[in-house]
Amino acid sequence: MVDKNNLLEEKDILDVDLEEGQSLVDPVIDERLRIEKERIETGSIRVSKKVFEETVRKNVSVAQEEASVERKAFNAYVDVAPPAVRQEGDVTIISVVKEVLVVEKRLMLVEELHITKNKTNTVVPVEQTVRKEVVTISQADIGTNFEPLW
Repeated sequence: MVDKNNLLEEKDILDVDLEEGQSLVDPVIDERLRIEKERIETGSIRVSKKVFEETVRKNVSVAQEEASVERKAFNAYVDVAPPAVRQEGDVTIISVVKEVLVVEKRLMLVEELHITKNKTNTVVPVEQTVRKEVVTISQADIGTNFEPLW
């Protein structure tokens, strides 16, 4: 609600005599807001890490294969050379032949090598040094000593 007693009329404010063709200019003030930001250090943190070593003992399964060689003598003449290497089940057979000078040349099967693989699994302890890192983060206000955060 407007109080009528406090209102001033225009004639009360402008008590200036103007000649004809003259005008009164009332300057208008234009204010503008300018915002600036400034970076202020409020605190700091320190990150540090340490490496710890520990010895870990684990049982590890180790596979080991052994091959046994059994020589079988043949000393028999053959017309056609057998395959140089053949497989019969778990046994690898390598044929060894030689040429023998006779009135005619023929192949003689001298021997076969029968090789069988035996596989065994054993558990052996393995000891190895492992490392792990621990990180510490601390925070301090300006001008004070660092305190760990956790």
